Amino acid sequence: MQKSKEKLHPRNKHLGRYDFKQLIVSHPELEQYVTLNKYQDESIDFFNPKAVLSLNTALLKHFYEIDNWSIPSDYLCPPIPGRADYLHHIADLLASKNNDKLPTGKQINCLDIGVGANCIYPIIGNKEYDWSFTGSDIDSIALENANKIIESNPSFKGRIKLRLQENPSIIFAGIIEKEEIFDLIICNPPFHASKAEAQTGTLRKVSNLKSKKITNTPLNFGGQSNELWTEGGEKNFVNKMILESKQYANSCFWFSSLISKRSNLKGIYSTLKKAKAVEVKTLLLATGNKTSRIVAWTFLTKEEQKTWIKERWNK
Repeated sequence: MQKSKEKLHPRNKHLGRYDFKQLIVSHPELEQYVTLNKYQDESIDFFNPKAVLSLNTALLKHFYEIDNWSIPSDYLCPPIPGRADYLHHIADLLASKNNDKLPTGKQINCLDIGVGANCIYPIIGNKEYDWSFTGSDIDSIALENANKIIESNPSFKGRIKLRLQENPSIIFAGIIEKEEIFDLIICNPPFHASKAEAQTGTLRKVSNLKSKKITNTPLNFGGQSNELWTEGGEKNFVNKMILESKQYANSCFWFSSLISKRSNLKGIYSTLKKAKAVEVKTLLLATGNKTSRIVAWTFLTKEEQKTWIKERWNK
């Protein structure tokens, strides 16, 4: 029997195996992709981008009541359970500063760096915790599609805003407006350092899925260049994010980023020390056989944190 996703956060709606019969009720188009796998469980071919897209659509309809969601071909189709896990763990981090009470409601303002065409973090964060979101991206086509998702789901009206970063070499300037306040900044940075590295990683991933060596395949699950790779990979991106965040020390309570490679942590901690972060937290995430982590940091002192929480979270 196929293993369940028991390592996910306890509040994650995607614990256990997918109930494809229920998902097909929510999204009948999924049925054409469902077959019995080697464990004789219902599943899909995760090597088939159309099947993965259909599964994501079904998950969003069934668990989050999202009626209209789609992404352009060749754009990143994210694994929803893992994206939800980021938000649940980061919500716990907020709660740890709030007498273990989860801060919810539209007054909790979040910034998603690299929101993408899928808009997945704002969707889940809004539905699970009623948070408000701003999503930034350097890709105008991605933002155009994310805006279509927002406009076609009325519950997001006024709750998810989008901003184009016109300078790809900058993360925060031009996005965070003067005197604007965010309780949380999240980021799923480009992982790879080059297109060649991204393709190598995809071949390895597909080979594992197929249980045999694959030597030639397009990038799996789609993904534009800025979604998958950046010069220096995630390490350079997050280091830049940390150094820039210092300029916005009083604009945000928690800055955070997903870190996929454990080997990158040492350099990131060093940069955080150089930037004089007051507090740093590392949260472990585990989905299937993959382990990653969230690194979060704040420049607020203990007293500044207490004032922030009193004025913004517990009105």
